[in-house]
Amino acid sequence: MAKKTYNEKLNKSDGLPKVEYVDFDSKMGARFGGGNMLIAAPMEYDEVMKKVPEGRIITSDEIRGWLAKKHGADFTCQLTAGIFINIAANAAEERDHLGLGNPTPYWRTLKKDGELNPKLPGGIERQKELLEKEGHKVVSRGKRYFVEGYEKAMYKQE
Repeated sequence: MAKKTYNEKLNKSDGLPKVEYVDFDSKMGARFGGGNMLIAAPMEYDEVMKKVPEGRIITSDEIRGWLAKKHGADFTCQLTAGIFINIAANAAEERDHLGLGNPTPYWRTLKKDGELNPKLPGGIERQKELLEKEGHKVVSRGKRYFVEGYEKAMYKQE
């Protein structure tokens, strides 16, 4: 069987979104807190990422918060969020290479505290290049890179 493309993965929801209760006393509850946890569909991450205009940024935590609120959940699964943001980014690159348009400006999605994400297409170097083209200043702190003053550039969804 052929390997699925990122766009096939992006458009496959497998019964998502879904909200599951996580017991506070469980292993996951101890780590992330208990309550109603959302597992959003990959396309939902892509939809939010597409809304971020040039010159603005968003963090994965912000996206997760919006999606949790949208679905009436207490929080969103961090693990699937990271995977699905990566799928959305790679699907955008696939579409670009095929000349299909429908861009997702994935480079505007940062990790917690404004950190660049080495797992996005092209790694830190590509994300840094694209962010600096849009006027952001990227600074290094040890081996990690951050958008300086990212809080001021945060996209606020209406």
